[in-house]
Amino acid sequence: MATVSDNKPHVLAVPLPAQGHVKPLMSLCRQIAKHGIKVTFVNAQSIHHKILSESAAEEEDDDSDANIVMTTVPDGLTPTDDPNSPFTLFQTLPKTMPQTLPELIERINGENPNQKISCVIADLSFGWISEIAEKKGAEFVGFSPPSFASLAVLLQIPNLIQQGYLDTNGSLEKIDLVSLSDDIPSWRKDEFPWSISSDLKIQKIIFDTVQSYKAADKAKWLLSNTCYELEPAACDLYPGFLPIGPLHLVEEAKTMEKSRYDFGNFYSEDATCLIWLDTKPPGSVVYVSFGSLSFYSQQQLHELALGLELSRRDFLWVVRRDLANGLQAILPDGFLERVVGFGKIVEWAPQDEVLSHPAIACFVSHCGWNSTLEGVSKGVPYLCWPYFADQFHNESYICDKWEIGLRIDCDENRIRSRYEIMKKIDMLLCESRFKENALKLKETCAKSIGERRSSYINLMTFIDHLRKCTIS
Repeated sequence: MATVSDNKPHVLAVPLPAQGHVKPLMSLCRQIAKHGIKVTFVNAQSIHHKILSESAAEEEDDDSDANIVMTTVPDGLTPTDDPNSPFTLFQTLPKTMPQTLPELIERINGENPNQKISCVIADLSFGWISEIAEKKGAEFVGFSPPSFASLAVLLQIPNLIQQGYLDTNGSLEKIDLVSLSDDIPSWRKDEFPWSISSDLKIQKIIFDTVQSYKAADKAKWLLSNTCYELEPAACDLYPGFLPIGPLHLVEEAKTMEKSRYDFGNFYSEDATCLIWLDTKPPGSVVYVSFGSLSFYSQQQLHELALGLELSRRDFLWVVRRDLANGLQAILPDGFLERVVGFGKIVEWAPQDEVLSHPAIACFVSHCGWNSTLEGVSKGVPYLCWPYFADQFHNESYICDKWEIGLRIDCDENRIRSRYEIMKKIDMLLCESRFKENALKLKETCAKSIGERRSSYINLMTFIDHLRKCTIS
C-alpha cells in the first residue's frame, strides 16, 4: 500500500483562453517541470487543437517536456455562440468548467493515486477555480499575466464600484481618472484593462471576467509575470504577490531547446523573416506586429502600409489572416511590388527571436504586456498603437514612465494617418535617448532573473514549496 511519503507533487495549470495568457503560464510550467514536478496543462478544446495544429515541432516527446501533459476540457459552445469570436470562451467556460474541471481532476487522481493533483495554478481571471481546488483538497495558486499595475487596478474594482466610480459595465463615473500612486501612470476613461471603446458588449464580457481577480485573497500563492525592478511602485502596493518574470526571459536563460508546444503559440511562425533580417544592416528594420487579438479596418491598414512605404525604411510586418476586422487584409494596389527589397510581410513571426536580431531598430506594437516585456528585455524602442485592455496603460509606461517610445496619434476620424506613422518613425529613430533608455531597461530585466536577484529568488521559493506539496 502506498504511503504519504510515496506521493509526488502534481500541478494542474489553467490559463485564460487567450495567447497572451496561455504563453506565460506555459513558460512558468516549463520551469516547474524542469525541477521534476509533474504538470497537467488544461486548455479549452479549441485552444488545444490550435496550439498543436500550428506547432512546427515534431510530435514525439522530448526530455524537456517529459513532465508536462497537455489535456483539454470542452469549450461549452452552444448553437447560438459565435465560435469565431475570441471572447466567446470567456463566457462559456465559466458556465461549463465548474463541472468539467472537477471531473478531470477526479479522473487524474484515480489514474495514479501517488500523483494526485496537489496544486492548481489558475489565471486570476478564472479566480472561481479556487473553490474547485479547495473542494478537491489542492492548493490554489493565482497567476496574473499582465503588468503589476494592471493587476493592482483590477484588485481595486470592488472598491471603485462601492464608491460609485465604476458602473456595472466598467465605465468610469464622477471622476476623470484613477490614480493608485504618484509613481504609477493614472488610468483615464476608456483606458482600463477591460476597456474596448469600440464594442461595449465585449467590454462588459471582459469586465465581468476580470472581476474574478477578487478571488486573490483565497490563494496560497500569488504570482505575477513582471519583475520588481521594472514596477517597484506597483509591486509595493501588494507585497503579498511574487513577481517572477519576465517569464520569457527566464525561459531563454534556462532552456536551450524549443518546446514541442511552441510555448503556446496560436499561429505557425514563419522563420523566413529571420533569414531576411540577416541581409539587413544593424538597427535598420521597423518591426510591426499587433499580437493575436487586435483588429483594424481596411482603411487603417491601408494607411499603415502607405506610411511604411513613405518611410523608405526596411520593415517587417506581421499581417495575421484575420487582421482586417476578422478578414484577410487587402493591401493597397501595387504596394507589394513597390516595397520589394525593403519590405517583408509574414503571417506570424518568431517574435522573441526577431526582437533579439541586431537588424531591428524599433517595434510598432499594440503594447500587450507579453510584447512589452519581450521588447523591453531586448532594448528595443517602441512606437505605440494600443487597441484595448491593459495596452493603454502599458503605453503610458513606455512613453511617460520609461521614456522608451512614442505614441502614434489618431486624427479626428480616429485614424492613424500615413503621414503620422512616417513622422513618428523618423522621430523615434532620430533621437538617441529612446534607444539609450531602452538599453538601460534591458539591463534591469536581465538582472532580475539572475541568481540571488528578485525574480529568481521568488520563482525558486515557489518551486521549492511545490516540491513539498502533496495530497494524501
